[in-house]
Amino acid sequence: MTEDFSKDNLGSRAEEYLDSIVCKNLEMCVEVLQQCESLLPLADALKVVSRCIDAIASKACAEQIASSFSRLEYSSSGRLHMSRQAKCDGDWWIEDLSVLRIDMYQRVITAMKCRGVRPESIGASLVNYAQKELTKKSSLWNPSSQTNVDSNSTLHEKLVVETIVSLLPVEKLAVPINFLFGLLRSAMMLDCTIASRLDMERRIGSQLDVATLDDILIPSFRHAGDTLFDVDTVHRILVNFCQQDDSEEEPEDASVFESDSPISPSQTALVKVSKLMDNYLAEIAPDANLKLSKFMVIAETLPAHARTIHDGLYRAIDIYLKAHQGLTDLDKKKLCKLIDFQKLSQEAGAHAAQNERLPVQSIVQVLYFEQLRLRNSLSCSYGEDDPKPIHQSWRISSGALSAAMSPRDNYASLRRENRELKLELARLRMRLNDLEREHVCMKRDMAKSGSRKFMSSFSKKIGKLSLFGHNSSRGSSSPSRNSQRTDSKVIERTCASTE
Repeated sequence: MTEDFSKDNLGSRAEEYLDSIVCKNLEMCVEVLQQCESLLPLADALKVVSRCIDAIASKACAEQIASSFSRLEYSSSGRLHMSRQAKCDGDWWIEDLSVLRIDMYQRVITAMKCRGVRPESIGASLVNYAQKELTKKSSLWNPSSQTNVDSNSTLHEKLVVETIVSLLPVEKLAVPINFLFGLLRSAMMLDCTIASRLDMERRIGSQLDVATLDDILIPSFRHAGDTLFDVDTVHRILVNFCQQDDSEEEPEDASVFESDSPISPSQTALVKVSKLMDNYLAEIAPDANLKLSKFMVIAETLPAHARTIHDGLYRAIDIYLKAHQGLTDLDKKKLCKLIDFQKLSQEAGAHAAQNERLPVQSIVQVLYFEQLRLRNSLSCSYGEDDPKPIHQSWRISSGALSAAMSPRDNYASLRRENRELKLELARLRMRLNDLEREHVCMKRDMAKSGSRKFMSSFSKKIGKLSLFGHNSSRGSSSPSRNSQRTDSKVIERTCASTE
């Protein structure tokens, strides 16, 4: 087959055919790779596989560049930009690659990454391949065929999941988040490696703000005595979200902010995730097997400034208290400490004030903040011309912070409000101490002078007052009725105080 035996022999003719015909066409390269699956490792030794893989990667990259140029257009401002399309015209090769075996497919995708194919195209190819391998062929989503499942098919599915996880692009939003959650569920059902599952949790945590409630309701695949949903996995995902690196979003002049301000993801993402977690807690709260520690660790993971309003958290805790009536008073107090009653809306505050499931201390806090809210509303109802200090515009009436403000501004505002509340409490304590001192002095005076002596001296003073009034009113024979009424009221009050 070589040139040593004959000129233009079969070997040289095969090489020419691969270079001029096969490598010029992506579909033919895929067909050759399919044929080579049963000829390994000989096809590798002859470099047929590597040449076809390089040709596929080059062809896909060239098609992508050509389609990108065709999508260039001028905007209304005269700037050149790329129009957005639902599906790129240069990604027609995605369907062709789905027929390859997983090991060949892995090598092709790796070569495409090295050539600079867009992460969105890589992600779309992975989604399409997973749908074919794990949906149509797999027994995971076909319960009727589980009776004929053998260990080889399970091992194949496990290999497919672990390979796709390793091929996922590092860029955010390169693949839909619902696909990531589906891949995580498959990895848990197939008992894939811990590294694969942790990698999936980290990727999901980096874009948790775009997830939905149905996504995070991951069923538990453990023993029968466990909770209905996998709370531990969701907690790890939430921790990854809170610990993600947001250095790209940090402004360059970060030194202008307070040094003790919290560092966290963007405020918009935090608000979305806080609402998502509150709905998740309300969904898992009725589970009888859900322990208090697991419920609290989900609620405590987010920073304090993440929840601009605590209505959702209060609703979830109320559902948990209703479903777990055997909790001790200490556990109820620990659970209700998670709620900032200052951030409850007017409707939620009115409900909490009449909620018999809450501890007494929590109800007292609700009533206290309701009183502050009422006082604030009354102070705002004064005339507009009256000068009012800035600190009277507390946010207690709504309980919500402005989501448009940065976390540092919210944090500084909360600190100012806390200082103002502390000053108000100090004034109330001073007033209460004054009243207590006056009360003690009155009791001391009454103890020194007996009731009879006190009454006799007091009656003499009253007599002098009436005589003085009689002398001063020379034109009248008796004191006025108003003075008699006043004197009688004073005597009645004095007798009541002595008794």
